[in-house]
Amino acid sequence: MTRQVILDTETTGLNPAGGDRVIEVAAVELLHRRPGARLQRYVNPQRASHPDALRVHGLTEEFLADKPSFAQIADDLLEFVRGAEVIMHNAAFDVAFLDAELERLGLGPFDTHCARVTDSLALARAQFPGKFNSLDALCKRFGVDNTRRTLHGALLDAELLAEVYIWLTRGQDSLVIDADAETADGSAVPQDLSGFALPRLPASADEVAQHQRILQALEEASKGGAVWRPEPKTVA
Repeated sequence: MTRQVILDTETTGLNPAGGDRVIEVAAVELLHRRPGARLQRYVNPQRASHPDALRVHGLTEEFLADKPSFAQIADDLLEFVRGAEVIMHNAAFDVAFLDAELERLGLGPFDTHCARVTDSLALARAQFPGKFNSLDALCKRFGVDNTRRTLHGALLDAELLAEVYIWLTRGQDSLVIDADAETADGSAVPQDLSGFALPRLPASADEVAQHQRILQALEEASKGGAVWRPEPKTVA
């Protein structure tokens, strides 16, 4: 199974092309759809945040003044995502900032350092077209507790998105295979279902009669060409 990493960033503003920078990056590892290692790095952007952005994340210039530059944390980040499917909410936003930071270092676009990038916002819009699909809206929809989210923080948002992603993709979970039952290579172990008996509910007389009426109507519509009625039994 592909290793997955849920990733989020906080930034000084909305426009990487205009010089806005990453100030926090955080990621949560999912191994077989269960939380694993975490990564969080604050970054000194060497510039002030836009006032609107500061109201969102609350990371002041004073707090970030002694933090490392992106160049100093880039290797840790790229090592953490290497070989993984990276999942972000509104991925184009985060990727644009990460690409800009990596371009300054001559390291190539972000998606060349991981297996692939998946946008959880696109997944949510496909499942819930026409509805609000922000992280807060999805937390509410799936009953994920986001009461700690008074300010946006990359690690908290990544942790919340990890829970939301599991709900968004819950159809990937098998109904009959134990999630813990895996071989060394991560593949599922075949399960013995011989003792699993499905209940058999016989049709009532009314249901049988209704079924016969439907078959009769289909036979008439096909002008006697029905193949679904059994051949009459011959008496020896």
